[in-house]
Amino acid sequence: MENLKKQIFEFKTKLKSSLKNIATQDQIEQVRITFLGRKGTIVSLMSAMKALAVEDKRIIGPLLNELKKSSENLLAEKKQELISQQKQEKNLHQKHFDVSAYKPHHLESSLHIYTRVIERIETIFISMGYDIADGPEAETDFYNFQAMNIPKNHPARDMQDTFWLNVPDMLMRTHTSGIQVRQMQKKGVPLAVVAPGRVYRHEATDASHDFMFTQCEGLLVDKNISMSNLLATAKTFLQELFEKKDINIRVRPGYFPFVEPGIEIDFSCPFCSDGCSVCKKTKWIELMGAGLVHPHVLQASGIDSKTYSGFAFGFGIERVAMIKYGINDIRLFHSSAINVLKQF
Repeated sequence: MENLKKQIFEFKTKLKSSLKNIATQDQIEQVRITFLGRKGTIVSLMSAMKALAVEDKRIIGPLLNELKKSSENLLAEKKQELISQQKQEKNLHQKHFDVSAYKPHHLESSLHIYTRVIERIETIFISMGYDIADGPEAETDFYNFQAMNIPKNHPARDMQDTFWLNVPDMLMRTHTSGIQVRQMQKKGVPLAVVAPGRVYRHEATDASHDFMFTQCEGLLVDKNISMSNLLATAKTFLQELFEKKDINIRVRPGYFPFVEPGIEIDFSCPFCSDGCSVCKKTKWIELMGAGLVHPHVLQASGIDSKTYSGFAFGFGIERVAMIKYGINDIRLFHSSAINVLKQF
């Protein structure tokens, strides 16, 4: 009997020692099988009790029952401890998860330069109180030409080589100016909108020209709008776009059928003070056509040109991007040259 008591004591010691270094549920199960399984240590102890006298069985029996119960409790406590520990580690991992961690062989993506530049332009004008407008690329003759003070047989139509469609009076828009008329008809005045979008012209493709390109036009109509409002807007926009507060503008006369007077706006080169390759040694860069909205355009849009006035401007988005990022070929914008696109 003394020997059996000694084995019971050793059983407790070995069980506690085995549970001390347990790290997984599988290891707990293995300990359970070793000590409490059908062929485990405790079964062996109970079998050894059969050879004891009746008086000794009355002493050893309760000890073995208590041993089995306490051993099961120890295993259950260890199992619950592991569950709690794993849950805590999982929560800690989620809390400190490093989203910037490097993942090998991971393909990276980026915004196309069109998207980057258009988003920047839109952000600047939204901060100035403008809305963003859009319109159809397959446009009618009325919105593309007639409403813009370019009636049929007008010489200005020859300035824009047009893709005409096999539908009467339908074409691929040659500028986004038609959106201005649609917005004036739809929303009335006062109105401040910018309209970036694709336009199409039937011309040869080279490093600085393409048959499809993107253009941004702006329009502001309200009472008492003058040329000073236009120039202040253009200057503020350019300073924000090129992130230089010392950019200045200069104005030259220009002809556009839908504005009167018409002007062309140049801005001082943001990259030099004495002339460089970007400004062709002139210290000035041509960028946009603009002017005060022609009364005929206001009238075609249903607006009283005696009460309201406005200004409009337009520029090529590719030209802005080429100047800002030093791109020397317009065809790179929609090429598959990964070495160029990945820079942005």
